[in-house]
Amino acid sequence: MIPIAKPYLTREDAQAAYDTILTGWITQGPKVQEFEENFAAYTGAKYAVAVSNCTTALHLSLIVSGIKPGDEVICPSMSYIATANAIKYVGATPVFAEVHPANYNLDPVDVEKRITAKTKAILLVHQIGMPADIDNFSSLSKKYGLKLIEDAACAAGSAYKGKKIGSHSELVCFSFHPRKVISTGDGGMITTDQEDHFNRLKLLRQHGMSVNDRVRHEAKQIVFEDHFEVGYNYRMTDIQASVGIKQLEKLEWLINERRKIAAEYHKAFKDLEFVQLPTENDGYFSNYQSYSIYLKKSCPVGRNDLMQILLDQGIASRRGIMTAHREMAYKKNSNHVNLPISEDLQDHSILLPLYVPMEDKDLQYVIATFLKIVNP
Repeated sequence: MIPIAKPYLTREDAQAAYDTILTGWITQGPKVQEFEENFAAYTGAKYAVAVSNCTTALHLSLIVSGIKPGDEVICPSMSYIATANAIKYVGATPVFAEVHPANYNLDPVDVEKRITAKTKAILLVHQIGMPADIDNFSSLSKKYGLKLIEDAACAAGSAYKGKKIGSHSELVCFSFHPRKVISTGDGGMITTDQEDHFNRLKLLRQHGMSVNDRVRHEAKQIVFEDHFEVGYNYRMTDIQASVGIKQLEKLEWLINERRKIAAEYHKAFKDLEFVQLPTENDGYFSNYQSYSIYLKKSCPVGRNDLMQILLDQGIASRRGIMTAHREMAYKKNSNHVNLPISEDLQDHSILLPLYVPMEDKDLQYVIATFLKIVNP
């Protein structure tokens, strides 16, 4: 079976975790700080705060942005459900907006139409690694006095107008889940240029504790901590961070390899009139966390049938990106939601295998099998 994705983890990563375990320091400690500093330097942000996953990163970012019960936050429905869930965690209401059919990212025109007096933030997703139009949304946020938070779960290493994702907005959230370009098993990161956000995020991730474990451990005199506010246990372990440090060193190479695979798909499918391929406009640089193809109505094979035939031939695939408003958790309160583009994209898109290393024979088999199915 050719999988849809798999993490690139090596003996070097395993050795880093092993060495960290032997130090006896396995929870949040010096390796977490090193990973944070390295990640901030890579993205060009002043600060980075490591957390347990991207969902907790989004939750904390909404809190420090001052989002409260009764507020509205505009986000895409076409995103993993964690995007909307994080908004619900703070008692706010996710307001689902439409995406652009060419890149699956929020449409600024549609977003502006949905701004009300209750709107306090826009949660902008860089879907499957393709950067969204940050400048347009930054201008929109300033125009209406809104917070702009980036959900960059899939976008580590992607770039917008010459700068890495993570250095453009007040708060940017990343994921290190196994489906992402680099992984720590699970884990997340928040980048920011604001020192007040940096300090409060560090408090919130560790129960609001005034002094972290590392400081207490290294102190030459007794230290008693206080707890400044109700916080959370959203820490990253040093075991994860040690793997993350090594993964980050490979990130540019991994992206280069992923882009080679995407280029092969582009070349093979560019002449098919009944498919729409990913669009990477000038100034946009994708890490190709996933490769999604939209099947037009003229495609001779339906999406679900295509997926089943691929599976029968030993090739895993996935349906288009989910739409949260059609999931049971949100469906009962989303009867009024009208998102025909998002629904159409989900229903007629397919994600093909893309991972490193992907042997050329496997890549060519996927391409040949796909072409045989759609051109019987």
